[in-house]
Amino acid sequence: MNPILVIEDEEDISKLVEYQFKQSGYPVAKALDGSSGLHQVKKLTPALIILDLMLPDMDGKDICRALKANPLTRKIPILMLTAKTEELDRIVGFELGAEDYVTKPFSPRELVLRAKAILKRKELTQETEKLIQIGDLLIDLERHHVAVNKKSIRLTHTEFKLLFELASRRGRVFTRENLLDRVWGYTYEGYARTVDTHIRRLRDKLEKAGEYIETIRGVGYRFLEEDYNK
Repeated sequence: MNPILVIEDEEDISKLVEYQFKQSGYPVAKALDGSSGLHQVKKLTPALIILDLMLPDMDGKDICRALKANPLTRKIPILMLTAKTEELDRIVGFELGAEDYVTKPFSPRELVLRAKAILKRKELTQETEKLIQIGDLLIDLERHHVAVNKKSIRLTHTEFKLLFELASRRGRVFTRENLLDRVWGYTYEGYARTVDTHIRRLRDKLEKAGEYIETIRGVGYRFLEEDYNK
């Protein structure tokens, strides 16, 4: 297995995270600044990146943006570490394509569980169906591509996973907790707004095809089984 890369400038935290992952059987590589981190990504192609957003030489969001814009690294999942608690910072990170976040101070065991959930989702996604087409919407898993009326739609990694989860189980009603568990890998009532935020942005990007995602009032969301144009 490729290593988990920890990009964190606080050495005590870096060592603690390294210890926890090694205790769980994962190989670990470390970088104490953004430049070294990017070099390690190129050298190692890590299975997962634990990325601190507050680094001495580079903004972690800029690192995330660069990695997700590069075809060679955009599929590497990123878990953000941040001391910031404002919702806006989390939304920006998700918009850039990060899979999850943990706010400092954090439980090392929770961090490992979040990381395991991300790696499990990555593995399961590779085993599911590769292509979905319904009406004017096309979802191509292998190419990580979405198109509406043959027009490419640019989605973040998490938005793509959310869409694929809903579309691959058309007609099933998902609660917000279901989606948190299946897409983000954890269930906690306080994070339900994360689902709503992503659904809203996903609908906006899909434009007319966003009508495939139906809100079930008081419950959650469902993807229509039939073409909405019929």
